[in-house]
Amino acid sequence: MTSEGSGGRLFGFEEDERRAVPRRRSRVSEARFIVFEGGEGAGKSLLAAKLVRRLERAGVHTIEVREPGGTAAGEAARELLGQSLTPWGEAFAFLLARAELVSRVIKPGLERGATVLCDRFRASTVAYQGYGRGLDLRRLAEANASATQGLVPDLTIYLDVPPEIGLQRKYKSVQPSLTLPDVPPELVVQASRADIEGPAVGRERLAFHERVREGYRQQLAQAPEGSWVEIDATQEPEAVEAAAWGAVAGLLGIPSGE
Repeated sequence: MTSEGSGGRLFGFEEDERRAVPRRRSRVSEARFIVFEGGEGAGKSLLAAKLVRRLERAGVHTIEVREPGGTAAGEAARELLGQSLTPWGEAFAFLLARAELVSRVIKPGLERGATVLCDRFRASTVAYQGYGRGLDLRRLAEANASATQGLVPDLTIYLDVPPEIGLQRKYKSVQPSLTLPDVPPELVVQASRADIEGPAVGRERLAFHERVREGYRQQLAQAPEGSWVEIDATQEPEAVEAAAWGAVAGLLGIPSGE
């Protein structure tokens, strides 16, 4: 695990970190912080659960968490985020949940030697509240750095999926015959009642999610070499899992066949 400040960088990446060559680690016992990112319907949660099982079979002590959630305050923030908030109110609700999760779960777990797998982290705030809502990116980077205490993932697995495909996957659970390019208003109400993924950002229209995807891709382009792995999430689930497992196994020094 590593730490950083915002350092005046747009997304909180330090210039030295961007140039650095990733260190190779071979000891499975070393704690690592792995984050799963992507837009709606990318399959992050399912993938994380599959990798947790594989890591445990390989003898790696793991902790699986999600954002927002994982603590009492985080779950309360998750409920709050189902309401209509101002853009900065929404951002600070996510940051509150993140600050509690880092302090109470993630950092203590890493210090005990566990590998922590997290469904969303700081990059989501940049993509959703920065690009999606249009909030100032530098101010968000500073707030993110404070909420995370400078904690940076060892590996970010970004599942890329076109928003129209991801939203169709997501909303088909409510209306199987749904076709996009946009989500009908009445379905948004149904989805809200079904609590699909909780936060209201998941129920925005297609243009919002296109901006979110661009936000992720901009972060991917500026991330330090080797710190992000992009996976095409339109592939078959088995191919997505194989690509993600290869990246995780390489980070932890686990033979790829395990």
